[in-house]
Amino acid sequence: MTIWVAFTLSTNGKVYLIRCFGHDDELATSINHLLVVGFYLVNFGFIALALSAAGSADTAVEVMRFLGWYVGVATLVLGAMHFFNMALITRHGRKVADWVHDQAPAAEYPARRKVD
Repeated sequence: MTIWVAFTLSTNGKVYLIRCFGHDDELATSINHLLVVGFYLVNFGFIALALSAAGSADTAVEVMRFLGWYVGVATLVLGAMHFFNMALITRHGRKVADWVHDQAPAAEYPARRKVD
């Protein structure tokens, strides 16, 4: 499930990121990759902590209850993180793109198309 969600968010979110970062494909691709890596780290870290903190489950009902609880909590936390990230990108995307281009030498980045 983690791999499918990361792939879906990455694939479908790339167009959104390109527009938020002023049509800078390279910057949007880089941010997209960083978001996927962060998603994997948080998700796998949470799974590792949940498994290490878990007690023993003796029956199938206890196993299902355990899985339901931790998968549900992980999904809610990751969903909240996703919306938080999207809000920040929407609010600050163009500012970040402009800042990156102002910091880099002019030869490194091709001229960007201005969008009004």
